[in-house]
Parts: sequence; C-alpha cells; structure tokens
Amino acid sequence: MTAPEGILRPRKADAPRYLPIAEHGLIGDLRTAALVGTNGTIDWYCCARFDAPSVFASILDADRGGSFDLSPDVPVRNKQFYFPDTNILITRFFADDGVAEVQDFMPIVDDSREADRHRLIRRVLCVRGSMPFTARVAPRFDYGRRTHTLDIGHDHTVFASPELSLALTTSVTLEADGQDAVSTFKLVEGESAVFALDRIGDSVRPRSCPLAEAEEQFGATVRYWRRWLSHSRYRGRWREMVHRSALTLKLLTYAPTGAIVAAPTASLPELLGSTRNWDYRYVWIRDAAFCIYAMLRLGFTEEAEDFVRFLSENIRLQEGPRGPLQIMYGIDGRSDLPEEELPHLEGYLGSAPVRIGNKAVEQLQLDIYGALVDSLYLYDKWGQPLSSEHWDTIGDLVGWVCDHWDRPDRGIWETRVGDQRFLYSQLMCWVAIERAMRIASRRGLPADTLRWARARDAIYRRIMRNGWSPARRAFVQHEGDDVLDAAVLMMPLAKFISPTDPKWLSTLDALGEELVSDSLVYRYDPQRSPDGLPGEEGTFSICSFWYVEALARAGRVDEARLAFEKMLTYANHLGLYAEEIGRTGEQSGNFPQAFTHLALISAAFNLDRALG
Repeated sequence: MTAPEGILRPRKADAPRYLPIAEHGLIGDLRTAALVGTNGTIDWYCCARFDAPSVFASILDADRGGSFDLSPDVPVRNKQFYFPDTNILITRFFADDGVAEVQDFMPIVDDSREADRHRLIRRVLCVRGSMPFTARVAPRFDYGRRTHTLDIGHDHTVFASPELSLALTTSVTLEADGQDAVSTFKLVEGESAVFALDRIGDSVRPRSCPLAEAEEQFGATVRYWRRWLSHSRYRGRWREMVHRSALTLKLLTYAPTGAIVAAPTASLPELLGSTRNWDYRYVWIRDAAFCIYAMLRLGFTEEAEDFVRFLSENIRLQEGPRGPLQIMYGIDGRSDLPEEELPHLEGYLGSAPVRIGNKAVEQLQLDIYGALVDSLYLYDKWGQPLSSEHWDTIGDLVGWVCDHWDRPDRGIWETRVGDQRFLYSQLMCWVAIERAMRIASRRGLPADTLRWARARDAIYRRIMRNGWSPARRAFVQHEGDDVLDAAVLMMPLAKFISPTDPKWLSTLDALGEELVSDSLVYRYDPQRSPDGLPGEEGTFSICSFWYVEALARAGRVDEARLAFEKMLTYANHLGLYAEEIGRTGEQSGNFPQAFTHLALISAAFNLDRALG
C-alpha cells in the first residue's frame, strides 16, 4: 500500500528534522509505549500495543510519520527528567520570560472496563513568569499508510481511520489545520493545560479529562510506580541507575500476557545510513529469559511468574527443522512475524529501509534453550517451585537439546549468512542441560540423568577441544576459525569455566586487546567474521556490561569498576541506553533496549558483591 498524499507534517522553521536517539525518554502503560523528545514532541507511539501500527512515527520519517508536538513558541533551553521513582517524564523549558514544564505519562489502568482506553496524558504547567505554546496533534495511522478524518467537537476531537480512532480532549481551544488539530495558547505562572489522547471504539467512548482528573491520575500513576519499585531488594552503590533500569524493563512488559519485548521501537539504525534496521517489538526467548534473571535478582518475582504464564499459555512446542521453540514470538504468542519494508518512510536520518516484522524468526539459534532453562531454574530457586507440567516441558526441551546441540546455527547475533558451530550456542546448550540436572537433583524430580550427563560432558569436551585456539590463546567465535567474539564473555558468567582459569584469563586479555575500546566492547569484527550485512557497527552495550562482570569475577575489581563507571557516562540524560554506542559516543539502534538494561543490573549486582 502506498502512503496517502498531501499529509506532510508542518515543522517549525528552526526545528531540527530529527533529534538524536538519546534525546528521548520513554513512557508507557504496560501495553504500549511512547518516545518523548527533549523538545516536547512525541515522535513514536503505537496504539494500543507495542506491535500495533504506529500513530506517531516522525522518528522514522520527520514529514510522513506523524507526531504530537507540544512546545513553546519562544527560544528555550530544555531539560528532561523522570518524576522520582516513577516512569512519569517531565520536560522543562527555560525562557527569558518564564519557566514551564510538560508532564507526560500513561495511567496504569486496573479496571477491565477501561483496559482498552490506553490514555496518554500531557499536562502543561507554567511555574514562573509566562510562556506561549503551540500544540499540533498530527497522527498518521498505520505507519503513515492510512488517511483519517478529523472532527473537532465541543467536548472532544476525533481522529478516525478505518482500523483505529483516537479522541483528544483538552482544556484549550483547538482548530483544524488540514488533518491536524492545532492550538496556540499562553500560560502564566500557576496556570496549566491538559491534553488527553484516548483510544476509542464500540466499548470505549470518548471521555473528558478536566484539570482535576488529570491531577488525580497523575497521583495514581506516581503511587503505582513507587509501590512497584518499593519491592526492590537492591541496596548497592548504583541504586539510581539500577532502579531506572528496572523501571525501564517493567515498561517493556505486556501485562495482558506477561510477554517482555526486546525494545519498544522498530528500525532505529545500528549505524546511520546502513541497512541494519530491525523491528524489536517482539518477545525474544533469550532476551526475555535474561530479563527474568535481572528481575529475580532485584526481588521482582511477579514479573517472572507472568513470563512463565506467558510461556505456559501462549507458546506451543512444535516439531520442525528449527526445533520445538522459535527464537521469538509476538506479544500474544503468535509465531508468524513476516518481515516487510516500508519504502514510503525515509528512515531515521535517511537510514532505509524501514522494516516491520522480523525475518530472523526463521533462524535456528540453539542458545535460546540455555537462556530459557536457566531462567526457569532461577525462578524455581528464587520464585515459585515449577509445576509438574513445567518440568515435563523442560524434559522435552532438554531431550531435544541432547540430540541437536552440535548442529550449526545462526548464533546469538543472528547473522544472515550460513550456519556455523558457534561456541556460544554450544555453551548455552550445556547450560540448558546442566541447569535441568540441578533442578532434578534439588527437587528429586524424574529425569534421564545418564543421557543428560553424557550430552553435557560431550559439549564440555567439544568446546574445550574445538573452541580453544592455541594460536590466539583464546576461546573463539566458532569452530574452524580463530576470530574472537564477545559472546564468550558468558563462559564464566554461566559457570561453565572458572573465572580465574588460565585459559579464560588469556581469553579475557585477548578480548580486551581486540574488541574493547575505552570500556566499550564490540560484538565481533564484521570484517574478519562477515555477518551478511554491509557496513560497520558500534559497540554492543550488553557486551560492555558482560565485560565488567567478567573482570569482577576474575578478581580485576578496580578495572571492572572503572569500566562500569565509564559505561554509565554513555547513558543518556535519563539513564537510558539504546542497543549500541557509536564511535563518538552516540546511542544507536532500537531504544531503549532491554538487553542493555538487564546486563547493567547484573553487572552492578555482581560488582557490588566483589567490592564487598
């Protein structure tokens, strides 16, 4: 379908077409999320679930994507922060004649009658002097492929498209500008204005949002997030960063099913101008399982229970060439995630193509079994005992791993070239079997332990024989070559090898010399290990935090702490991380990314313990 004509988004003359990725904060309601720029613009929002077609996507096309602009009409300085211990975002504007702020949040709705509303509230307050504002609400439905009608009524304004309708209620006067709703208003000290954007339909009718109701929902949202965060058991040195990471991971959960998305965005480029643009709004078994580890570490057992429920109720094991599990699923458990390009969108700063869906779902990646069984092992240990049905499922998965662990696959980094026998894949197959054996031993559960032990030991010997390069004095990426890969940093973290084993210490030194730059860690060198995609990439932030943890476990605590503190300087102003960090320190890739934040939590926890 081609994009409709004639709905380009007007921009202020001096406004940049794109903000840096890091110049955004995230809000959400445990069903979907939105990115809010430091300039007061919402330029990414999918209603009413993470993987729904976008309503605002100006971060992927400044002209055709759609946005919700709310900013002063005078030159200002901007600052942005989260209301303490919450996911309510505040953007402040400082001008010659006054100071004002925009408070952005999505209420967390427990009432099932309102669960489909998906309200987004923007409160504008003038706290000193006076400030003129312009608001422009410019939705572009279905990634900018659908036209819509605009109806400005007395109580509310409706943007209606065939598949989705939104109602805007506000305390200021709106006018139509083509298919956009626009308001120009001025606030003086003590005055405020409210904008509330609701999804509406047959079961959810438009509802007003007066100033008093916005105040009440603000307070209720503060109480929700603070009540949730109060369950954290972390009392270490980096409490603020760890708690911000936990709050971010919670924002990436889909409450109706318990799913956890890898990131709330699609097609933000790993490298500007490259084609490494992917849709991350799905449940990677690996990423979600690692999230559960991080949440359990902090004492959040409910999220682990919800994810186990997602696996039980939404995922069906299947027979097929890729094994009983796919590497990823939709947030409702669906298995079909066709990849599609959107040629009418130019991409962030011209980084095309824009992709939705993800073709990597077709890949075999053996490591997911280790990540999943390890998370279930920890859930059984720190959360609730696994049920008999869960144990039967683990037995089936481990049985399959015993038969298939030595198959070539695409590996953790989802290369789009031929299969290899990746060390990391074999390592995590070892983890799957070893953790299952621990559960069986501790709980006295029935298991084919002799068969499992033979496979576990065979994997260990294979890795020590074929994964070790005498020439490089290091464990390498895959059999038959001697290239390095930061994924092997998981070897001591997964308790496969002692963190002070001479072979491991030699590997750690080799990784530091070849893949580490000022604490930042590259996944691998795409020139020496082609991944089937053109161009270079930045450093991968989860690997940087793995490196911190490996240093700490090896006893190099001072180096680990310095590397960790350096990594914290690469966070954005809110403590958020994208997937990668570019050569000049810029955030790149989908944002914020669960992988990075869960690794930060693990590194902080283990570094605290090492420091004593």
